[in-house]
Amino acid sequence: MVLKVEVLILGCGSSGGTPAIGCGCPTCTSGDPRNSRTRSSAVLSVGGLNFLIDSGPDLRGQALREGLTQVDAVLYTHPHADHLNGIDDLRAFCYLNRAPLPIFGNEYTMRDIETRFHYTTLPPGPWWDKPSLQTTAVSGPFSHRGIEVIPIPVWHGKGAIFGYRIGRLAYITDVSDIPPESYRLLQDLDVLLIDCLREQPHYTHFGVEQAIEASRRIGARRSVFIHMTHELEYHALSQRLPEGMEVAFDGMRLASE
Repeated sequence: MVLKVEVLILGCGSSGGTPAIGCGCPTCTSGDPRNSRTRSSAVLSVGGLNFLIDSGPDLRGQALREGLTQVDAVLYTHPHADHLNGIDDLRAFCYLNRAPLPIFGNEYTMRDIETRFHYTTLPPGPWWDKPSLQTTAVSGPFSHRGIEVIPIPVWHGKGAIFGYRIGRLAYITDVSDIPPESYRLLQDLDVLLIDCLREQPHYTHFGVEQAIEASRRIGARRSVFIHMTHELEYHALSQRLPEGMEVAFDGMRLASE
């Protein structure tokens, strides 16, 4: 039986967010809310569980905007600030659950969290005034409360990071290269969310043409571009994309079949 997976895009912006501070470009001054992008994060919902991907600095506002009150685990792609530094806001979900929150990622990411945010890995206090996180380093497929999660190794410049697949839905952010063995893990997808930083390639990210090429190679039924700077305006980019590819926006909801 194939699990139906729903995804809520909390944010589809790059590290600076859109509007960018001090910028008067058409995207930053647009009145269309689809051009307003908070830092990249998503919630994958399956089997009654909510898997949060990353805890960026906009997490509190994203959760309030979308009415997010349930997080059962966090899947970390890598420890850069725009994907990690909202970690203190996880305390709200620990408080609501009255339980420590399991978090997963590669060994480097887990060690980074344990070093830089060591207080988050301590046992919970009586007032739940700090996050209480249970770190687990993973290197391959694992199961959490009966749901199989498949980490997808990709390259972010010279850094080895993870995308994630659950069922027929995959999320890959901050990618400059996908190894052949990871392409094999991305077959038979209904929904692919994939990095598309800007018009031109970047040494640590896909540009538009690279995102299109990778999406064609993967062949998901729907490919949705995420982690965009203000260089990419929603309508202008949408009009250029091939059939089956589309531009994400904050609050967008999709589901695998």
